[in-house]
Amino acid sequence: MKPRYNLPCNIAQSLNIIGDRWTLLIVHEILVGRTTFNDIKVALNGLSANMLSERLKMLEGEGLVQSELYSTHPPRYRYTLTPSGEALEHVFNALIVWGTDHLETCYKKLVHSETGDEVEIGYYSKRTGNRVDDLRAISIEDPLLQKS
Repeated sequence: MKPRYNLPCNIAQSLNIIGDRWTLLIVHEILVGRTTFNDIKVALNGLSANMLSERLKMLEGEGLVQSELYSTHPPRYRYTLTPSGEALEHVFNALIVWGTDHLETCYKKLVHSETGDEVEIGYYSKRTGNRVDDLRAISIEDPLLQKS
């Protein structure tokens, strides 16, 4: 697949993988337990079989999805997420939180499993574990990264 964005940017490079129509929705369906081609197709009304097949092959090639043959006649596959694909759950959660705050019609909210309290997203230092509120994205070549 030819990259759509040739920019030195994590967002652009991520969109080269997950930014095509239906791709994130397919990953989300697998994440929530719809793991067969037919289950995914039925859940995503309007998605053609050809497009689903194309996207699953691309996601497998990018290392986000893996397939396992579960029936030989006819050949049928079960799809699961790799650790890289599972890590997109944070992206989905961020979209749910954003949608709760900004969509006129909202279908979900993110809550604490035990209390039902609505949650927000926080950022934590990988070194100290402390929550940080003032953050910025910097270039990997940035001299600030050289500090230990």
